[in-house]
Amino acid sequence: MIDLDADLELIHQAALDAGALAVAERERGLKIESKVGGSPVTSGDLKVDALLKDRLLAARPDYGWLSEETADSPDRLSKRRIFVVDPIDGTVAYMKRNPWWCVPIAVVEDGAVVAAVIHAPEVEETYVAVRGGGARRNGRPIQASDLDTLEDASILGDARLIEAPYFDEPWPPMRFEKRNALAYRMALVAAGAFDAALALTPKWDWDVAAGCLIAEEAGAKVSDHHGRPWRFNRPDPRQASLVCAAPALQPLIVQRCKNVPLSP
Repeated sequence: MIDLDADLELIHQAALDAGALAVAERERGLKIESKVGGSPVTSGDLKVDALLKDRLLAARPDYGWLSEETADSPDRLSKRRIFVVDPIDGTVAYMKRNPWWCVPIAVVEDGAVVAAVIHAPEVEETYVAVRGGGARRNGRPIQASDLDTLEDASILGDARLIEAPYFDEPWPPMRFEKRNALAYRMALVAAGAFDAALALTPKWDWDVAAGCLIAEEAGAKVSDHHGRPWRFNRPDPRQASLVCAAPALQPLIVQRCKNVPLSP
């Protein structure tokens, strides 16, 4: 049987060390390249990826591996447990010295996240959770918002997404803000700092796996915009969309999004 506490301790310390390495690498001066599609990748991303892959797989050689900065391999599909890692979520923020970046690490077992950490070094926040054990920020329990109406809800996302022509009725006034890293947005919803995070386009597993467990263990609800629960370690490592919200808000958001098509 998997020792969730041992896995959490392993990924927690790894995330702390990864964050310190990322900051140190930026202070030395980043080398920046463009990936296919134009998004940047820095020497910090790559060095953190190497650190995490070496350390985590050395400690758990029977686990699979999925990371934004490592070429994907179908080998992970044969593994019961895998690490899902984004070495630096929010690379542009990291490059620009904006604090809204983080290191998310998840352990997935049989398609579900069972241990997770999100470490945001420059705001000195570390979120952790194990399945069935609640969620914590810097050692203290956290809980999602209890808001039960969309009016005046605080939403992490792009305000333009609710202007699409798919909605049967106008949305009520809501307060939108942006944070670069998807994982950090989900952590903020878990902590009750925001009422929901919303994105209607596909999101990579490495951006959202850790946040999924932390949010759910804090009482939030996580699904795609049609209300379907997420599964991980599939051949296509993406989720259709992101609705991460206070428990009373998630069904309200899903109901309004019923006519929004799912991306292919």
